[in-house]
Amino acid sequence: MIYIKVVMRDEIDEPLINTEKLQDLIAFYKFPLFLAFLGIVLTGAAFISTIGKPAEEGIIFSSEASPSASLYIKVDIEGSVVKAGLYEFSEGERIEDAIKKAGGLTEKADLPWIEKNMNKAAKLSDGGKIYIPSLGEAKEGPLAVGKTENNLLGVTSKLININTASQAELEALPGVGPVTAGKIISGRPYGKLEELKEKKAVGQALFDKIKDKITI
Repeated sequence: MIYIKVVMRDEIDEPLINTEKLQDLIAFYKFPLFLAFLGIVLTGAAFISTIGKPAEEGIIFSSEASPSASLYIKVDIEGSVVKAGLYEFSEGERIEDAIKKAGGLTEKADLPWIEKNMNKAAKLSDGGKIYIPSLGEAKEGPLAVGKTENNLLGVTSKLININTASQAELEALPGVGPVTAGKIISGRPYGKLEELKEKKAVGQALFDKIKDKITI
């Protein structure tokens, strides 16, 4: 036969749940439990608030910069280049970069004129124009070279006063970069052109290259 013994509650030494210990634990962990509960509530509220909203609204959380934040300039490149036209550049790019972007020079380009009159290191400016003359075209006159004298990038069409010219105007001279332009400015004032050499702003070779394009 099977005997079943019924154990009365009073016969158990310890209660199934120690209420005193439970109260102590709750009192000790009261603050962490409150934070955990609050986190669950906030997470649930955030989830519910997103239900039914278009998926594209999540784009506002993207950390990527907008392409429009970058600065771009446009320059017109015409004449003896492979692909003449209007091109877009980043700020700080130079005439040499523009010529490369236009496919380079054609066989008809007047290389001696370019060497003497165009500063490939000059920075591009928004709305500027670069015109590369073909052989013999430059002899027609200074205005014929660029078709427009205004904003013709990198071309020295008038004498530059070394006592008053800006950094950018000096850099427009052939062979003159930012460092040399800075030396010329630091050596001011000049009483004669030869003082450029005497004050070691330029060397003899560069002086011979720019002497017909500068004044005091």
